[in-house]
Amino acid sequence: MDQGSIARILKQVSGGEDEIQQLQKALLDYLDENTETDASLVFSRKFYIAQWFRDTTMETEKAIKSQKDEDSSEGTHHAKDVETTGQIMHRAESRKKFLRSIIRTVPSQFGAFKMNSDTVDYEDACLIVRYLASMRPFAQSFDIYLTQ
Repeated sequence: MDQGSIARILKQVSGGEDEIQQLQKALLDYLDENTETDASLVFSRKFYIAQWFRDTTMETEKAIKSQKDEDSSEGTHHAKDVETTGQIMHRAESRKKFLRSIIRTVPSQFGAFKMNSDTVDYEDACLIVRYLASMRPFAQSFDIYLTQ
């Protein structure tokens, strides 16, 4: 991954969200800007929103499950796990809120939230997609699958 390009995109994208949300917003803006030239981008945009919402829900469910598992085993690191679970839950709720606001926004109104079209071009959009895909659980555990 080209971390320099990711950092450049993050600098150009305004917003106080976390890094993932900023990249998601940049990608959604790019897809929304180019829907007139390629109709399949409308589907891609909806697919990404649905997939990110599902991932956030799964992350929340895993955090709750791990907290219940820790409660039953009563480990010594219980306080740290609860804090981490709370942070995961807070981050998940903020991401869900962000995605819900994007879903409720119709494309004609989305123009008010758009950044400059210079910010993300096709190559940057491809880089963002690869970066966000690398953050998914399957991509992170790919080495484990290969060794098995």
